[in-house]
This record gives sequence, structure tokens and C-alpha cells, in this order.
Amino acid sequence: MPAHPLMVRKVAVLGAGVMGAQIAAHLVNANVPVILFELVAKEGDPNGNVLKAVANLKKLEPSPLAVKERADLIEPANYGQHLELLRDCDIVIEAISERMDWKEDLYHKVAPYLGAHTIFASNTSGLSINKLAGAFPEQQRHRFCGVHFFNPPRYMHLVELIACTGTDPVILDNLERFLVTTLGKGVIRAKDTPNFIANRVGVFSMLATIYHAERLGIGFDTVDALTGSLIGRPRSATFRTADVVGLDTFAHVVHTMRDTLPEDPWHKFYGVPAWLQKLIEQGALGQKTRKGVYQKIGRDIQVIDLKTGAYRVSDGKADEAIVEILKNKNPTERFAQLHASDHPQAQFIWAIFRDSFHYCALHLESIASNARDLDFAIRWGFGWDTGPFEIWQSAGWRQIAGWIAEDIAAGKTMVATPLPSWVLESARTGVHKPEGSYAPESNDYQPRSSLAVYQRQPFPDKLLGEERKYGTTIFETDGVRCWHTGDDIAIVSFKSRMHAIGDDVLQGVQQAIAEAEHNYIGLVLWQIEPPFSVGANLKKSSGSKAPPAPPSALGKLFKSMKREAESLALKAARQMGVADQLMAGKLAEVEHLVEQFQITTQMLKYSMVPTVAAVDGLALGGGCEFVMHCDRAVATLESYIGLVEVGVGLLPAGGGCKEFAMRAAADAKGGDMSPFLQKYFKAVAMAEVGRSAEHAREIGYLRVTDRIVMNRFELLEIAKAEVRAMAAAGYRPPMRAKAIPALGRSGISTIRAFMENMRAGGHISEHDYLIGTKVATVMCGGDIEGGSLVDEQWFLDLERQHFMELIATEKTQARIEQMLKTGKPLRN
Repeated sequence: MPAHPLMVRKVAVLGAGVMGAQIAAHLVNANVPVILFELVAKEGDPNGNVLKAVANLKKLEPSPLAVKERADLIEPANYGQHLELLRDCDIVIEAISERMDWKEDLYHKVAPYLGAHTIFASNTSGLSINKLAGAFPEQQRHRFCGVHFFNPPRYMHLVELIACTGTDPVILDNLERFLVTTLGKGVIRAKDTPNFIANRVGVFSMLATIYHAERLGIGFDTVDALTGSLIGRPRSATFRTADVVGLDTFAHVVHTMRDTLPEDPWHKFYGVPAWLQKLIEQGALGQKTRKGVYQKIGRDIQVIDLKTGAYRVSDGKADEAIVEILKNKNPTERFAQLHASDHPQAQFIWAIFRDSFHYCALHLESIASNARDLDFAIRWGFGWDTGPFEIWQSAGWRQIAGWIAEDIAAGKTMVATPLPSWVLESARTGVHKPEGSYAPESNDYQPRSSLAVYQRQPFPDKLLGEERKYGTTIFETDGVRCWHTGDDIAIVSFKSRMHAIGDDVLQGVQQAIAEAEHNYIGLVLWQIEPPFSVGANLKKSSGSKAPPAPPSALGKLFKSMKREAESLALKAARQMGVADQLMAGKLAEVEHLVEQFQITTQMLKYSMVPTVAAVDGLALGGGCEFVMHCDRAVATLESYIGLVEVGVGLLPAGGGCKEFAMRAAADAKGGDMSPFLQKYFKAVAMAEVGRSAEHAREIGYLRVTDRIVMNRFELLEIAKAEVRAMAAAGYRPPMRAKAIPALGRSGISTIRAFMENMRAGGHISEHDYLIGTKVATVMCGGDIEGGSLVDEQWFLDLERQHFMELIATEKTQARIEQMLKTGKPLRN
């Protein structure tokens, strides 16, 4: 019989520091009751330390909380008064400072209070799990393991799971299920070696980067220009990442490697450079102290200069010739050009890749079960687009291996240790194949995990070398592919860049709805990769800027959310080629395209089979309107949803204003709908974008009945389950509303009065006031008596009318043109 699944009713987190508090935050994001422990405060409330940590969670950016109110669900506790609470916890996660003696003392203290079935896991980033387990009574060690979250826990996908010699395998399986589905994580089982997999490889990569930058005399700002998105790594690159992580934290991980890996061939490189040690001694620890490798003085970003030891203006750039090499999409050609070039920047990039490949090959057997685990650990834990072995294999395994061997022989590599024999096997073309990934210890190819939880992921994260087929095509057009997975549910996926909604997508969705109504029990809108849809059609206007990529988890994710939303708001002008039609003076064609959009969203709403929007990442403008019109939305927590058209001087005209007007009427339940409509007006007028799916629900883009899931790789399966549930219940589309109460003139007047105060105070321009007035006019039902009853088409006609009036104004056209040319909003 299969083991009984772990029922997690409550979790305790020991330690309310940076990681402990944020792990607790992510647990409440997932609706898991959590107790957060800390030392007894020396004065005042005994829980003062933990209460301060919880309060600080509300201030952090990017926010560790789906919505700030979630912090209030964390139960505070201290070791002096509340250890008895541990008995009711199914999992206890220790996240105190990385001191073996402190951890051992804490284990002795809490062990007597653990329940008979409690799993105890340490969040250590690199200490020995077996040594830590030794501090536990022998009869409890089978329930002990390591569970290493990455910072920030809400956003970083990776969790490393590490067993001690006595850990019960069933406990590991149960914990993995919980981490994957409940917390949405990508779990890698690491061996009990110092710093495990991701930190071991990722930190070495940073050390190699530092070494070669110093050797070649390349400035740190230039290094960051070279080692970010140009080579498929986070925009924070190398030294900005170190500042974000904390220079002291980085140094601690390096020291752990130095102290615990004396036999490692690279041991002499496991040291903190003198310049870095000096910064730490000066208290320049990076982002948390506003000074590290970088600092901001006024509007200037400055970087430490190794030659002078002083800060200078950061102006380093990648050489244009190197940028051209790195833009080559053929990895074999790209690496050949880097290897052959005499340019210092090319030599630098080849060297950091070469030494990372060398390091990974030599240590794979000791730190990971197979090459897949190492690649995913680096992708999920350090934000690389592609893992080290994937990069090597895609560039030509044998050629790269030969070049590495030549450089080893020539003394060009960091160490002279030869490559393992398996790397140089004559038949080897890589480490990833359709049947699995190479495992040096067993000398075979290991398939993915067979745990039942992964059956919920029909299309898990892709890996080079694996075969991937997305079902069977029903039909395919220039804009969409409609397909199925061998069952009775149709899926439609957009083919456009960033899943923009153009006329071809609209026609394709309409065809998919018709197909589903005739031959399937329902339709799911799901994209193979995020985002769900930025709404913008990027095909029509040549030379215009593409929308920025979804915000990086390690960047200031939400500080500039409004600006990013406005940048993406060019959707309203470029919807289905609207911008091109506008610039050509063909307003009649624009109006026809807007009407087609309204037809499509209404078809989604009134289809004879259930429609479900499976949302991951950005769903802006028209993408948001699609979500609002489907019978159900299933959204990952990291979905950023909003109506952002106001950013380019327009208003939502695909039914978004209409849906908000209807929701306000429904929320009022026959009472005064003014406060509800004003809330929705604010969302549209301020182009609000949800900072999470939970926040989008709070704003009103998602409904109470919509689902929020934690793991994006389970999204399609859960969306299909929603279709099945509705179909099994005898689905019928909603009745068309024919008597929707509207606030009319009185509602418009109330909102205008508010905006007049904003205008008088200089907070909005005259054109902002005009846009807001038109949004209010649409959402209040137009120039009619308050309480008048109208139907949906009435609102849709108003949307289209006022959209067209705005797009005909010079100032809106100027905003659109500015956005198309620069990607930045214009306030006029």
C-alpha cells in the first residue's frame, strides 16, 4: 500500500531573521498556519523580537507577502514561553544563524517538545546535515533532514532537500509533495556536501568571475554588463547580485567552502578578496547598508574601482563586438567566436564558462545525483536561463571538452586537475537525453522522479535533450494553436511574442470556442511559457520597443510596477494593430477591431462550454479582460494582473469597464453601489496591477471563485480539473444580464468632484482629468438618471465610443507615439 500522505496542519519556524521570517511569510501565502519563534525580548513584550520581524515583512520590497495583511496570520512565539506549541506542528523548520554550536543548543532545547510524527528540517545553507542530526536523540533522527530555501523564498523556485544517513525515505517523499504542491517549489535532492549544489556551483561561478575580472583588469561594472542578460543570467549579474545577497552573507558561504573543502582542487580560490574584506569591515555590506560594490550618490550610481580603491561613476559597457557575438543564437558558433577572439572581454567570458564547466564536471558525482539536478539547481536557485551542462551540450559537447582539455594542458585554467574520463568518452555528445540525465556514480541516465506529485505536471520545466510534444493539434493559425492532450478538453495557446493579442489571435480564439462547443467539454486558455498576455500586438509597428521582460525576483520587483504597467499599456494603442491603423488615420478600422475584441470576450463569457483562463505571469490590458470574461480563472500566485490602458491615454474597451460595473452592482446586493464602483474606478484610473494573484483578487480582477495555485507547472492540470467540475455539474452559461443598475449622472459627478480636487492640487493634468471623466462615464452607465437599468451592450457601446473619442485626441496620440518610440509614458 502507498504511504499515507503528509497532512500539514501547522508549521513552526525557528528563527525570525531574514530567512525565517520570509519562510513564515510564504507559508501563510499558501494558507498554511505558522508559528514563528524567536528569543525572548530583553524588555517589553516577550514576543517583541518576533513581532518586530513580522512588522518588517510589510515593509520589504519585493514583498514576501502576497498581500500585506497576511503578516497578521503569523502566530508569534518565543523559546521561553511557548515550546509546548511545537507538539501540534507537523513540520518544524529551523532557520537560525549558521553557527553549528547555536543550532545544536537549540536542537537539544526543542527535541523534547516535538510531536511523535513531527518532521524537523534545517534551513542551513551549507552545514553538514549529518553533523546537525547528531544533536538529535537517536530515536528522532529518522525525522530529520535539510530543507534549504533560497532568498527571497516567495520568488525563488528552488528548495534543496538533503537527507541524513538515517532519514526515513517516506518522510522525504512526503515533504517533497508538500514543498512542490503546497508551496510551489522546485525540489532538488542534494547530497550532504558543503553548500550542497546551487551555492556550491553558483558561488564558485562568482569566485571565478571575480578572479578573471581581476586577472584581466576588467571593471566590476563592465563585468556586470557582460554577465547579466547577455549570457542568460539575471539582470543583477555578478556584483549587483552580491550586493543584493549581502557581501557578508556571500563571504560566509565562501568561508564555509574554505573551511570544509580542504581537499578540493579549487581550495586556494575559496577566499574573500582583500578589497571585499575591506568593504565588509567598513560596514559596506551591499543593498541592506546602501553601500557595497555599488553605491548611489544623488542620481549617480558609483562602483568601487580596484585600481584606486575609491568609488567612481559606473559607466562600464560591453564592447559592441562582444555584444554581437553574444547575440548569435547559435551556441556552437557563439562559443567558437568567443574561444577564438583575442578581445579581453571575449577571453573573460570564455574563461568563466570554461572554468565553471570544468568545476561542474569534476564535482557532479560528489554533489548531485545527476546532471539534471545540477542544472535545475542553478536555474532555479541562481536565475540562469540555462544550466551549465545544458549550455555546454548545446554548444557542442566534444568541441568544448576538447578546448577545456587543451587549456588545462596549457596551464590556462584555474587548476590543472584533468577532466573526468566520462566527459571525454568518444561516444558522448552530452549529459541530457530523452531517457534521462547522466549520473556518473551509476554510469547511466536517470529519468525524472516517479513521485505521484509530478503526475500533476503534464509539462514540467523543460530541459535540453528531452523530447517535448504539446499534445495533438486540433487546428493552427498564424495567431493560435488549438490542441488537446488526448482527452475531451480543448486548449488554446497564443503564438505571438509575449502572447500579444492581435486580430489573428482574436479570430483564433473565436474559432477555438466554436470548436470546443461542438467537440469538447470545455476550453482552457493556457500558454506554454509565461506571460499569459501583455495585450500588446508587437508585429505591426517596426522599430518600436518591445515591452520589458517580467520583473526579476531579485530586482526591485514592484518599486517600478506602475511604470512597467504603463510601458506595457501600449496594448491599448497597438491592440490588434490599433497603433498602426491610428497613425494611418484609419479610425473606422480601429473601431472595427475594438468591436471584434468585445465580440471575443463576450463569446468567452457566454460559450456553451466552460472557459477557463490559466494565468501565469503578466496578464495586462486585453489579457486581463480575457481573464475577467472566462467562467473561471486559475492563476499562479506570481500572476500580475491589471487594466493598464490609462497609461497611454485610453480606457479598457474589451469589456473591462463593463465587467467592473457589473461586479459593483453585484457587490452592492441591491444597496448603494457607489463605494464598490469607486473602488473599481480607482483600479482602472490608476492602472493598478496586482502584486500577486491574491492582490489581484483584492483589487477585483479575480473573483472569489477563481483559484490560486502555487506551482505554475501544475496550472494546466488544475485548470482542466475546473473545466471537468463545471461540465460534470451540467454547465450552462450565465444568463445575459438585461437590467444592470447604473449610477448615471450622480455617480459621474461624485467621481469628477474627487478628480477636480486632484487637478487643483496639481496631481493630475487636464488630459488625465478628461481620461478619468470618460472612464467614470463608461462605468457609471453614461448620461442617464441614477438607478436606470441597462444591459451589457449598453456598457460595451459606451466603452467603444469613449475609447474612440480619446484615441482621436492629440494628447492621447502624443502619449501613444511617445510610448511607441521610447517605451516611457508621457504626462501631458
